[in-house]
Amino acid sequence: MATKLSQRLAETPILLADGATGTNYFEMDLQAGDAPELWNVDAPHKVESLHQRFVDAGADIILANTFGGTANRLKLHNAQNRVHELNKAGAEIARKVADSAKRDVIVAGSVGPTGDLFVPLGELTEDAAIKAFSDQIAGLKAGGADLIWIETMSSREEINAAAKAASAHDMEYVVTASFDTAGKTMMGIAPTELGGISEALNPPPIAYGANCGVGASDLLSSVLDMTSGEKDCCVVAKANCGIPQFEGEKIVYSGTPDLMAKYVDLAINAGARIIGGCCGTSPAHLKFMRDAIDNHQPSSRPNLAEITTKIGPFTNPTAGESAVPRRERRRRRA
Repeated sequence: MATKLSQRLAETPILLADGATGTNYFEMDLQAGDAPELWNVDAPHKVESLHQRFVDAGADIILANTFGGTANRLKLHNAQNRVHELNKAGAEIARKVADSAKRDVIVAGSVGPTGDLFVPLGELTEDAAIKAFSDQIAGLKAGGADLIWIETMSSREEINAAAKAASAHDMEYVVTASFDTAGKTMMGIAPTELGGISEALNPPPIAYGANCGVGASDLLSSVLDMTSGEKDCCVVAKANCGIPQFEGEKIVYSGTPDLMAKYVDLAINAGARIIGGCCGTSPAHLKFMRDAIDNHQPSSRPNLAEITTKIGPFTNPTAGESAVPRRERRRRRA
């Protein structure tokens, strides 16, 4: 029987989501430009291995290897006719790992953006987007996903289309956006707006929040924005492991396991209830994050100064502006 995220949240204060997919696969010999989703059929043992390592590290939620699983993305690899096959296989691999665990592990079907722009900026229509997401979600549901994890979104239109597709398949869903351009998404959504966008959906997501972006400090400022009101909401924090940096031709992330543990404490105190890692977050990082959740001592809501002191400066100088008192904003601009 499928596990309901809403049920788990009613029973458990904080849930741990898994870490990165792509950056960990690169360590497992995925080549730049290759589609990770093809591994669901071509190298399922590698996909299973990463899921298992995240579960062993303590993840309560694992995301299927299906982020780029729409036909829009798969056509870049001449695999647009394999949407159902690849998404079903990805969910089945995660389902196998979850079902073999000695505790309850939720399988989330990862649904990323199509990569196309909506009209009038591009050619993508709402109907075409809903169909693309619906085809993907049909495969995820057939493979045994417990819910749909709509992530790294930047536009209201794409969030709406993915949510409608999930609802059409009677699937619970989560929505996260990536706030990486002047404290907003690429298409201009501010963290303070995401709650209203989510609550207007019918039905609304079980949870909403932030993932990826430009660094853990910046993501925490977005979480503070989203939890600043009186509304009772379930917020997701799934930050990159520190800040990406080039070392030669390789991208590495600055976050240590200890830094990600501190990030977890700050995220809980900021009001997040589902916490995980995005790019750069390995199973070793996730183990420290699990320990941080299990040993968390509640404290006051963090401010921006505490965030930068504990886990580093903001990459985006405007991060958290709407959550910062006016006098503090003036000091930061000085």
